[in-house]
Amino acid sequence: MSPEMAMLAAIALPFIAVIPVAVAGGYPNVREGISIGAAILTFLLVVQVYLGLERGEIADVTLFEMMPGLTVRFTIEPLGMIFAGIASFLWIVTTVYAMGYMRGHHEDNQTRFFICFAIAIGSALGVAFAGNMLTLFLFYEILTISTFPLVTHHGTDEAKKAGRTYLGILIGTSIGLQLFAIIWTYVLTGTLDFTEGGILSDKIQGPMVGILLAMYAYGIGKAALMPIHRWLPAAMVAPTPVSALLHAVAVVKAGVFTVLKVVVYIFGIDFLGSEASSGWLVYVAGFTIIAASVVAMRQDNLKRRLAYSTISQLSYVVIAAAILTPISAVGAAFHIAAHAFGKITLFFAAGSIMVASHRKNVSELGGIGKRMPITMIAFAIGTLSMIGLPPTAGFISKWYILQGAVQADLMIAAGVIVVSTLLNAGYFLPIIYVAFFKKQKPSDHPEYDNHGEAPLPMVLAISVTAIGTVALFFWPDVALNLAQAMVGE
Repeated sequence: MSPEMAMLAAIALPFIAVIPVAVAGGYPNVREGISIGAAILTFLLVVQVYLGLERGEIADVTLFEMMPGLTVRFTIEPLGMIFAGIASFLWIVTTVYAMGYMRGHHEDNQTRFFICFAIAIGSALGVAFAGNMLTLFLFYEILTISTFPLVTHHGTDEAKKAGRTYLGILIGTSIGLQLFAIIWTYVLTGTLDFTEGGILSDKIQGPMVGILLAMYAYGIGKAALMPIHRWLPAAMVAPTPVSALLHAVAVVKAGVFTVLKVVVYIFGIDFLGSEASSGWLVYVAGFTIIAASVVAMRQDNLKRRLAYSTISQLSYVVIAAAILTPISAVGAAFHIAAHAFGKITLFFAAGSIMVASHRKNVSELGGIGKRMPITMIAFAIGTLSMIGLPPTAGFISKWYILQGAVQADLMIAAGVIVVSTLLNAGYFLPIIYVAFFKKQKPSDHPEYDNHGEAPLPMVLAISVTAIGTVALFFWPDVALNLAQAMVGE
Protein backbone atom coordinates (compact mmCIF):
# COMPACT_ATOMS: atom_id res chain seq x y z
CA MET A 1 0.00 0.00 0.00
CA SER A 2 1.34 3.44 -0.93
CA PRO A 3 1.90 6.05 1.81
CA GLU A 4 -0.97 8.10 0.34
CA MET A 5 -3.41 5.23 0.63
CA ALA A 6 -2.15 4.26 4.08
CA MET A 7 -2.60 7.85 5.27
CA LEU A 8 -6.16 8.13 3.94
CA ALA A 9 -7.04 4.68 5.26
CA ALA A 10 -5.71 5.57 8.72
CA ILE A 11 -7.95 8.66 8.82
CA ALA A 12 -10.99 6.85 7.44
CA LEU A 13 -10.82 3.58 9.40
CA PRO A 14 -11.90 4.97 12.81
CA PHE A 15 -14.94 6.58 11.16
CA ILE A 16 -15.77 3.37 9.29
CA ALA A 17 -15.42 1.34 12.50
CA VAL A 18 -18.35 3.28 13.98
CA ILE A 19 -20.83 1.23 11.92
CA PRO A 20 -19.91 -2.28 13.10
CA VAL A 21 -19.40 -1.01 16.67
CA ALA A 22 -22.94 0.40 16.65
CA VAL A 23 -24.41 -2.78 15.11
CA ALA A 24 -22.65 -4.95 17.72
CA GLY A 25 -23.79 -2.74 20.60
CA GLY A 26 -25.80 -5.52 22.22
CA TYR A 27 -22.80 -7.86 22.22
CA PRO A 28 -20.08 -6.25 24.36
CA ASN A 29 -17.36 -8.76 23.55
CA VAL A 30 -17.92 -8.33 19.81
CA ARG A 31 -18.20 -4.54 20.11
CA GLU A 32 -14.97 -4.24 22.03
CA GLY A 33 -13.22 -6.75 19.79
CA ILE A 34 -14.10 -4.58 16.80
CA SER A 35 -12.85 -1.48 18.62
CA ILE A 36 -9.51 -3.09 19.46
CA GLY A 37 -9.16 -4.53 15.96
CA ALA A 38 -9.80 -1.14 14.37
CA ALA A 39 -7.33 0.51 16.74
CA ILE A 40 -4.58 -2.01 15.97
CA LEU A 41 -5.15 -1.78 12.22
CA THR A 42 -5.12 2.03 12.36
CA PHE A 43 -1.81 2.00 14.22
CA LEU A 44 -0.31 -0.39 11.66
CA LEU A 45 -1.41 1.95 8.87
CA VAL A 46 0.26 4.88 10.67
CA VAL A 47 3.44 2.80 10.99
CA GLN A 48 3.32 2.19 7.24
CA VAL A 49 2.99 5.93 6.66
CA TYR A 50 6.03 6.50 8.91
CA LEU A 51 8.09 3.92 7.04
CA GLY A 52 7.22 5.67 3.80
CA LEU A 53 8.37 8.98 5.27
CA GLU A 54 11.65 7.35 6.34
CA ARG A 55 12.17 6.17 2.77
CA GLY A 56 11.68 9.72 1.54
CA GLU A 57 8.34 8.99 -0.11
CA ILE A 58 6.10 12.05 -0.34
CA ALA A 59 2.40 11.70 0.35
CA ASP A 60 0.25 14.67 -0.63
CA VAL A 61 -3.43 14.18 -1.40
CA THR A 62 -5.92 16.93 -2.31
CA LEU A 63 -9.49 15.70 -2.02
CA PHE A 64 -11.10 18.77 -3.53
CA GLU A 65 -10.65 22.51 -4.00
CA MET A 66 -13.26 24.87 -2.58
CA MET A 67 -11.77 27.94 -4.27
CA PRO A 68 -8.27 28.95 -5.40
CA GLY A 69 -5.84 28.26 -2.57
CA LEU A 70 -8.51 26.64 -0.37
CA THR A 71 -8.35 22.85 -0.50
CA VAL A 72 -9.09 19.90 1.71
CA ARG A 73 -5.62 18.42 1.66
CA PHE A 74 -3.66 15.80 3.54
CA THR A 75 0.09 15.42 3.68
CA ILE A 76 2.81 13.81 5.76
CA GLU A 77 5.27 15.92 7.72
CA PRO A 78 7.36 15.14 10.82
CA LEU A 79 5.28 16.87 13.50
CA GLY A 80 2.06 15.35 12.21
CA MET A 81 3.75 11.97 12.21
CA ILE A 82 4.51 12.31 15.94
CA PHE A 83 0.91 13.20 16.75
CA ALA A 84 -0.53 10.45 14.54
CA GLY A 85 1.73 7.85 16.14
CA ILE A 86 0.72 8.93 19.65
CA ALA A 87 -3.03 9.02 18.92
CA SER A 88 -3.16 5.71 17.07
CA PHE A 89 -1.04 3.76 19.59
CA LEU A 90 -2.81 5.15 22.64
CA TRP A 91 -6.18 4.33 21.06
CA ILE A 92 -5.25 0.65 21.44
CA VAL A 93 -4.16 1.06 25.06
CA THR A 94 -7.12 3.22 26.05
CA THR A 95 -9.59 0.80 24.48
CA VAL A 96 -8.14 -2.04 26.56
CA TYR A 97 -8.31 0.16 29.66
CA ALA A 98 -11.88 1.24 28.87
CA MET A 99 -13.01 -2.39 28.67
CA GLY A 100 -12.02 -2.90 32.30
CA TYR A 101 -13.22 0.50 33.47
CA MET A 102 -16.61 0.66 31.78
CA ARG A 103 -17.52 -2.84 32.91
CA GLY A 104 -15.89 -2.60 36.34
CA HIS A 105 -17.69 0.67 37.04
CA HIS A 106 -20.94 -0.54 35.45
CA GLU A 107 -21.22 2.48 33.17
CA ASP A 108 -24.31 3.08 31.03
CA ASN A 109 -24.18 3.97 27.31
CA GLN A 110 -21.01 1.99 26.66
CA THR A 111 -21.69 1.60 22.94
CA ARG A 112 -22.07 5.36 22.55
CA PHE A 113 -18.76 5.76 24.35
CA PHE A 114 -16.88 3.50 21.91
CA ILE A 115 -18.58 5.16 18.91
CA CYS A 116 -17.66 8.69 19.99
CA PHE A 117 -14.16 7.57 20.94
CA ALA A 118 -13.58 6.19 17.43
CA ILE A 119 -14.82 9.42 15.82
CA ALA A 120 -12.52 11.43 18.09
CA ILE A 121 -9.49 9.36 17.06
CA GLY A 122 -10.36 9.71 13.39
CA SER A 123 -10.64 13.46 13.90
CA ALA A 124 -7.27 13.57 15.67
CA LEU A 125 -5.65 11.77 12.75
CA GLY A 126 -7.31 14.23 10.37
CA VAL A 127 -5.72 17.03 12.39
CA ALA A 128 -2.36 15.24 12.36
CA PHE A 129 -2.26 14.71 8.59
CA ALA A 130 -3.90 18.02 7.59
CA GLY A 131 -1.98 19.74 4.82
CA ASN A 132 -3.34 23.20 5.54
CA MET A 133 -5.18 25.23 8.17
CA LEU A 134 -8.58 24.76 6.52
CA THR A 135 -8.38 20.97 6.71
CA LEU A 136 -7.02 21.13 10.25
CA PHE A 137 -9.84 23.44 11.30
CA LEU A 138 -12.53 21.11 9.92
CA PHE A 139 -11.23 18.11 11.85
CA TYR A 140 -10.52 20.26 14.92
CA GLU A 141 -14.23 21.09 15.05
CA ILE A 142 -15.31 17.49 14.49
CA LEU A 143 -13.08 16.53 17.41
CA THR A 144 -14.83 19.05 19.67
CA ILE A 145 -18.32 17.91 18.70
CA SER A 146 -17.54 14.19 18.93
CA THR A 147 -16.14 14.51 22.46
CA PHE A 148 -19.11 16.51 23.79
CA PRO A 149 -21.24 13.36 24.37
CA LEU A 150 -18.28 11.83 26.18
CA VAL A 151 -18.00 14.79 28.57
CA THR A 152 -21.76 14.61 29.28
CA HIS A 153 -21.67 10.80 29.44
CA HIS A 154 -23.27 10.46 32.89
CA GLY A 155 -26.22 12.69 31.97
CA THR A 156 -26.34 14.37 35.38
CA ASP A 157 -26.96 18.08 35.86
CA GLU A 158 -23.28 18.48 36.71
CA ALA A 159 -22.25 16.65 33.53
CA LYS A 160 -24.61 18.74 31.39
CA LYS A 161 -23.28 21.95 32.91
CA ALA A 162 -19.70 20.79 32.25
CA GLY A 163 -20.67 19.94 28.68
CA ARG A 164 -22.03 23.43 28.12
CA THR A 165 -18.79 24.93 29.45
CA TYR A 166 -16.75 22.55 27.30
CA LEU A 167 -18.65 23.22 24.09
CA GLY A 168 -19.14 26.92 24.73
CA ILE A 169 -15.47 27.71 25.26
CA LEU A 170 -14.05 25.45 22.54
CA ILE A 171 -16.57 26.36 19.85
CA GLY A 172 -16.62 30.01 20.93
CA THR A 173 -12.86 30.41 20.66
CA SER A 174 -12.50 28.46 17.42
CA ILE A 175 -15.31 30.29 15.62
CA GLY A 176 -14.78 33.67 17.25
CA LEU A 177 -10.99 33.83 16.95
CA GLN A 178 -9.33 30.92 15.13
CA LEU A 179 -11.62 31.04 12.10
CA PHE A 180 -11.10 34.78 11.69
CA ALA A 181 -7.33 34.30 12.05
CA ILE A 182 -7.49 31.69 9.27
CA ILE A 183 -9.50 34.04 7.03
CA TRP A 184 -7.07 36.88 7.72
CA THR A 185 -4.13 34.62 6.85
CA TYR A 186 -5.77 33.61 3.57
CA VAL A 187 -6.50 37.23 2.64
CA LEU A 188 -2.85 38.12 3.28
CA THR A 189 -1.25 35.17 1.51
CA GLY A 190 -3.77 33.54 -0.82
CA THR A 191 -2.98 30.15 0.71
CA LEU A 192 -3.34 28.21 3.95
CA ASP A 193 -0.84 25.46 3.16
CA PHE A 194 1.63 24.46 5.84
CA THR A 195 4.99 25.52 4.45
CA GLU A 196 8.47 25.12 5.84
CA GLY A 197 9.59 28.55 7.05
CA GLY A 198 6.00 29.85 7.14
CA ILE A 199 3.85 31.81 4.70
CA LEU A 200 3.47 35.19 6.44
CA SER A 201 6.94 36.68 5.98
CA ASP A 202 6.68 40.08 4.19
CA LYS A 203 2.86 39.81 4.31
CA ILE A 204 2.31 41.40 7.72
CA GLN A 205 4.45 43.31 10.19
CA GLY A 206 4.51 45.30 13.42
CA PRO A 207 1.72 45.08 16.01
CA MET A 208 -0.52 43.22 13.55
CA VAL A 209 1.75 40.18 13.89
CA GLY A 210 1.12 40.08 17.64
CA ILE A 211 -2.63 40.50 17.14
CA LEU A 212 -2.82 37.69 14.58
CA LEU A 213 -0.72 35.46 16.84
CA ALA A 214 -3.09 36.20 19.73
CA MET A 215 -6.10 35.26 17.60
CA TYR A 216 -4.49 31.92 16.85
CA ALA A 217 -3.19 31.27 20.38
CA TYR A 218 -6.52 32.00 22.07
CA GLY A 219 -8.57 30.69 19.15
CA ILE A 220 -6.96 27.31 19.71
CA GLY A 221 -8.89 26.81 22.95
CA LYS A 222 -7.78 23.20 23.30
CA ALA A 223 -4.30 24.48 24.25
CA ALA A 224 -5.96 25.77 27.47
CA LEU A 225 -4.03 29.01 27.90
CA MET A 226 -5.38 30.99 30.83
CA PRO A 227 -7.99 32.43 31.07
CA ILE A 228 -9.72 30.10 28.56
CA HIS A 229 -8.78 26.96 30.47
CA ARG A 230 -11.99 26.41 32.46
CA TRP A 231 -13.39 23.81 30.07
CA LEU A 232 -10.65 21.34 31.04
CA PRO A 233 -11.23 20.95 34.79
CA ALA A 234 -14.98 21.17 34.16
CA ALA A 235 -14.75 18.11 31.90
CA MET A 236 -13.41 15.98 34.77
CA VAL A 237 -16.99 14.84 35.51
CA ALA A 238 -16.57 12.43 32.59
CA PRO A 239 -15.44 8.79 33.03
CA THR A 240 -11.70 8.34 33.42
CA PRO A 241 -11.15 6.89 29.91
CA VAL A 242 -12.66 10.13 28.60
CA SER A 243 -10.28 12.13 30.79
CA ALA A 244 -7.44 10.13 29.27
CA LEU A 245 -8.74 10.97 25.79
CA LEU A 246 -9.04 14.66 26.67
CA HIS A 247 -5.65 14.97 28.39
CA ALA A 248 -3.36 12.57 26.58
CA VAL A 249 -4.66 10.99 23.39
CA ALA A 250 -6.47 13.57 21.31
CA VAL A 251 -8.06 16.78 22.53
CA VAL A 252 -5.40 18.82 24.34
CA LYS A 253 -2.73 17.31 22.11
CA ALA A 254 -4.63 18.61 19.09
CA GLY A 255 -4.51 22.03 20.76
CA VAL A 256 -0.79 22.33 21.43
CA PHE A 257 -0.04 20.49 18.17
CA THR A 258 -1.98 23.19 16.31
CA VAL A 259 -0.18 25.99 18.18
CA LEU A 260 3.17 24.49 17.20
CA LYS A 261 2.05 23.99 13.59
CA VAL A 262 0.97 27.64 13.37
CA VAL A 263 4.27 28.90 14.82
CA VAL A 264 6.48 26.70 12.61
CA TYR A 265 4.51 26.41 9.37
CA ILE A 266 2.25 29.50 9.21
CA PHE A 267 4.32 32.25 10.84
CA GLY A 268 7.76 30.64 10.69
CA ILE A 269 10.21 30.65 13.62
CA ASP A 270 12.61 33.14 12.02
CA PHE A 271 9.85 35.57 11.04
CA LEU A 272 8.24 35.56 14.49
CA GLY A 273 11.67 35.97 16.06
CA SER A 274 12.18 39.16 14.08
CA GLU A 275 8.90 40.68 15.28
CA ALA A 276 8.93 42.15 18.79
CA SER A 277 5.12 42.06 18.98
CA SER A 278 5.21 38.26 19.32
CA GLY A 279 7.14 38.29 22.60
CA TRP A 280 4.03 38.42 24.79
CA LEU A 281 3.31 34.71 24.29
CA VAL A 282 6.27 33.65 26.47
CA TYR A 283 4.82 35.60 29.42
CA VAL A 284 1.25 34.34 28.99
CA ALA A 285 2.43 30.74 28.71
CA GLY A 286 4.76 31.24 31.69
CA PHE A 287 1.93 32.65 33.79
CA THR A 288 -0.29 29.70 32.84
CA ILE A 289 2.42 27.22 33.85
CA ILE A 290 2.98 28.77 37.28
CA ALA A 291 -0.64 29.68 38.08
CA ALA A 292 -2.01 26.26 37.11
CA SER A 293 0.69 24.57 39.20
CA VAL A 294 -0.24 26.66 42.24
CA VAL A 295 -3.92 25.82 41.79
CA ALA A 296 -3.05 22.12 41.40
CA MET A 297 -1.36 22.13 44.80
CA ARG A 298 -4.66 23.13 46.43
CA GLN A 299 -6.77 20.38 44.86
CA ASP A 300 -7.64 17.38 47.02
CA ASN A 301 -9.64 15.68 44.28
CA LEU A 302 -7.09 13.60 42.38
CA LYS A 303 -8.55 14.12 38.91
CA ARG A 304 -8.83 17.88 39.40
CA ARG A 305 -5.20 18.00 40.56
CA LEU A 306 -4.26 16.13 37.38
CA ALA A 307 -6.44 18.48 35.30
CA TYR A 308 -4.62 21.60 36.50
CA SER A 309 -1.34 19.79 36.03
CA THR A 310 -2.35 19.26 32.40
CA ILE A 311 -3.08 22.97 31.95
CA SER A 312 0.41 23.71 33.23
CA GLN A 313 2.12 21.01 31.17
CA LEU A 314 0.39 22.10 27.95
CA SER A 315 1.92 25.53 28.28
CA TYR A 316 5.37 23.94 28.32
CA VAL A 317 4.70 23.25 24.63
CA VAL A 318 3.41 26.78 24.08
CA ILE A 319 6.32 28.48 25.86
CA ALA A 320 8.78 26.24 24.00
CA ALA A 321 7.20 27.29 20.70
CA ALA A 322 7.24 30.95 21.80
CA ILE A 323 10.96 30.83 22.65
CA LEU A 324 11.45 30.69 18.87
CA THR A 325 14.63 28.66 18.63
CA PRO A 326 14.91 25.40 16.69
CA ILE A 327 16.03 23.48 19.76
CA SER A 328 13.07 24.69 21.85
CA ALA A 329 10.71 23.72 19.02
CA VAL A 330 12.24 20.24 19.14
CA GLY A 331 11.56 20.20 22.88
CA ALA A 332 7.97 21.28 22.27
CA ALA A 333 7.39 18.47 19.79
CA PHE A 334 8.98 15.87 22.06
CA HIS A 335 6.98 17.11 25.05
CA ILE A 336 3.78 16.30 23.17
CA ALA A 337 4.87 12.65 23.20
CA ALA A 338 6.36 12.71 26.72
CA HIS A 339 3.28 14.30 28.24
CA ALA A 340 0.96 11.92 26.40
CA PHE A 341 2.51 8.83 27.95
CA GLY A 342 3.11 10.32 31.38
CA LYS A 343 -0.29 11.93 31.83
CA ILE A 344 -2.31 9.03 30.48
CA THR A 345 -0.52 6.84 33.03
CA LEU A 346 -1.60 9.19 35.81
CA PHE A 347 -5.22 9.27 34.69
CA PHE A 348 -5.27 5.51 34.23
CA ALA A 349 -4.04 5.23 37.81
CA ALA A 350 -6.72 7.63 39.09
CA GLY A 351 -9.42 5.61 37.35
CA SER A 352 -8.02 2.33 38.64
CA ILE A 353 -8.04 3.68 42.20
CA MET A 354 -11.62 4.80 41.84
CA VAL A 355 -12.86 1.50 40.39
CA ALA A 356 -11.00 -0.66 42.92
CA SER A 357 -11.39 1.43 46.07
CA HIS A 358 -13.99 4.12 45.28
CA ARG A 359 -11.53 6.74 46.54
CA LYS A 360 -11.26 10.01 44.63
CA ASN A 361 -9.29 12.33 46.90
CA VAL A 362 -5.58 12.54 47.68
CA SER A 363 -6.37 12.68 51.40
CA GLU A 364 -7.99 9.23 51.13
CA LEU A 365 -5.02 7.46 49.53
CA GLY A 366 -3.13 6.47 52.66
CA GLY A 367 -1.61 3.01 52.25
CA ILE A 368 -3.11 2.41 48.83
CA GLY A 369 0.33 1.65 47.40
CA LYS A 370 0.40 -1.56 49.44
CA ARG A 371 -2.94 -2.72 48.04
CA MET A 372 -2.34 -1.51 44.49
CA PRO A 373 1.45 -1.68 44.02
CA ILE A 374 1.43 -1.95 40.22
CA THR A 375 -0.92 1.00 39.86
CA MET A 376 1.00 3.22 42.25
CA ILE A 377 4.43 2.31 40.85
CA ALA A 378 3.08 3.29 37.44
CA PHE A 379 1.73 6.51 39.01
CA ALA A 380 5.19 7.22 40.43
CA ILE A 381 6.73 6.80 36.96
CA GLY A 382 4.18 9.22 35.47
CA THR A 383 4.94 11.62 38.31
CA LEU A 384 8.67 11.56 37.59
CA SER A 385 7.96 12.40 33.95
CA MET A 386 5.72 15.35 34.86
CA ILE A 387 8.40 16.68 37.19
CA GLY A 388 11.02 16.11 34.50
CA LEU A 389 13.33 13.64 36.18
CA PRO A 390 15.26 10.76 34.61
CA PRO A 391 14.77 8.02 33.59
CA THR A 392 11.51 9.31 32.09
CA ALA A 393 10.64 11.08 28.85
CA GLY A 394 9.76 14.36 30.57
CA PHE A 395 13.41 14.93 31.39
CA ILE A 396 14.38 15.00 27.71
CA SER A 397 11.71 17.49 26.63
CA LYS A 398 12.43 19.84 29.55
CA TRP A 399 16.16 19.65 28.82
CA TYR A 400 15.62 20.75 25.23
CA ILE A 401 13.24 23.53 26.26
CA LEU A 402 15.71 24.83 28.84
CA GLN A 403 18.51 24.79 26.27
CA GLY A 404 16.32 26.80 23.92
CA ALA A 405 15.55 29.37 26.61
CA VAL A 406 19.23 29.81 27.45
CA GLN A 407 20.15 29.99 23.76
CA ALA A 408 17.56 32.73 23.22
CA ASP A 409 18.70 34.51 26.41
CA LEU A 410 15.16 34.26 27.79
CA MET A 411 15.95 33.79 31.46
CA ILE A 412 12.31 34.39 32.34
CA ALA A 413 11.38 31.23 30.43
CA ALA A 414 14.19 29.25 32.02
CA GLY A 415 13.09 30.49 35.45
CA VAL A 416 9.51 29.42 34.79
CA ILE A 417 10.64 25.91 33.92
CA VAL A 418 12.77 25.63 37.06
CA VAL A 419 10.13 27.04 39.42
CA SER A 420 7.34 24.96 37.89
CA THR A 421 9.47 21.83 38.23
CA LEU A 422 9.67 22.48 41.98
CA LEU A 423 5.90 23.08 42.07
CA ASN A 424 5.31 19.85 40.17
CA ALA A 425 7.29 18.01 42.81
CA GLY A 426 5.30 19.85 45.47
CA TYR A 427 1.92 18.58 44.33
CA PHE A 428 2.91 15.13 43.01
CA LEU A 429 5.42 13.71 45.49
CA PRO A 430 3.05 13.96 48.50
CA ILE A 431 0.69 11.58 46.67
CA ILE A 432 3.48 8.99 46.41
CA TYR A 433 4.41 9.52 50.05
CA VAL A 434 0.82 9.14 51.26
CA ALA A 435 0.26 6.04 49.11
CA PHE A 436 3.30 4.13 50.31
CA PHE A 437 4.12 5.49 53.76
CA LYS A 438 0.80 6.44 55.37
CA LYS A 439 -1.71 4.04 56.92
CA GLN A 440 -5.02 3.34 55.26
CA LYS A 441 -8.03 5.09 56.79
CA PRO A 442 -11.59 3.69 56.70
CA SER A 443 -13.46 5.02 53.69
CA ASP A 444 -17.07 5.94 53.04
CA HIS A 445 -17.33 2.58 51.26
CA PRO A 446 -16.03 0.04 53.82
CA GLU A 447 -16.99 -2.83 51.52
CA TYR A 448 -14.12 -1.72 49.27
CA ASP A 449 -11.47 -1.33 51.99
CA ASN A 450 -10.01 -4.78 51.31
CA HIS A 451 -9.60 -4.19 47.61
CA GLY A 452 -6.68 -5.19 45.41
CA GLU A 453 -5.70 -4.03 41.92
CA ALA A 454 -8.27 -2.89 39.37
CA PRO A 455 -9.51 -5.32 36.66
CA LEU A 456 -6.75 -6.92 34.58
CA PRO A 457 -7.31 -4.87 31.37
CA MET A 458 -6.79 -1.69 33.37
CA VAL A 459 -3.60 -3.02 34.99
CA LEU A 460 -2.26 -4.09 31.58
CA ALA A 461 -2.98 -0.68 30.07
CA ILE A 462 -1.36 1.30 32.86
CA SER A 463 1.69 -0.98 32.75
CA VAL A 464 2.13 -0.39 29.02
CA THR A 465 1.96 3.39 29.30
CA ALA A 466 4.32 3.47 32.30
CA ILE A 467 6.81 1.32 30.40
CA GLY A 468 6.38 3.63 27.40
CA THR A 469 7.23 6.64 29.56
CA VAL A 470 10.55 5.05 30.51
CA ALA A 471 11.18 3.60 27.04
CA LEU A 472 10.94 7.09 25.51
CA PHE A 473 13.83 8.12 27.76
CA PHE A 474 16.12 5.29 26.68
CA TRP A 475 14.99 5.13 23.04
CA PRO A 476 13.92 8.66 22.04
CA ASP A 477 15.41 8.53 18.54
CA VAL A 478 12.22 8.18 16.48
CA ALA A 479 10.43 11.10 18.15
CA LEU A 480 13.57 13.25 18.35
CA ASN A 481 14.50 12.64 14.72
CA LEU A 482 11.01 13.62 13.60
CA ALA A 483 11.09 16.73 15.82
CA GLN A 484 14.47 17.74 14.41
CA ALA A 485 13.27 17.17 10.86
CA MET A 486 10.38 19.52 11.61
CA VAL A 487 12.83 22.42 12.02
CA GLY A 488 15.12 21.27 9.22
CA GLU A 489 17.89 19.84 11.40
